Amino acid sequence: MPYIKVTTTAKVAPQTAENLKADFGKAIENFPGKSEQWLMVAVQDNVPMWIRGDNSADTAMVDVELLGSVNADASNKMTADVCDILAKHLGIAPDRVYVKYTGYSTWGWNGGNF
Repeated sequence: MPYIKVTTTAKVAPQTAENLKADFGKAIENFPGKSEQWLMVAVQDNVPMWIRGDNSADTAMVDVELLGSVNADASNKMTADVCDILAKHLGIAPDRVYVKYTGYSTWGWNGGNF
């Protein structure tokens, strides 16, 4: 039950959003047992944002939420992949990206909880 939310200053065209979703679907496999089959992705674009007080270039905040604990090695690999994906599709420099990880012990779906 992974969820990835990208909030960015960049304008994201529909095809670019599809490409982000596809690449995040591969990257989520950094976490054991996670796959695109259960991945939900949200992209919120054109959001005014500043990083270190600067809004002169595109910026992104990425929230990665998982059922279970967040493995440090997997999250390190994921952060590298997220930065590569955002640079590839949106031209956002890695030093303008924050990635936040949250693990949950309970996750609801389809009227029940896992």
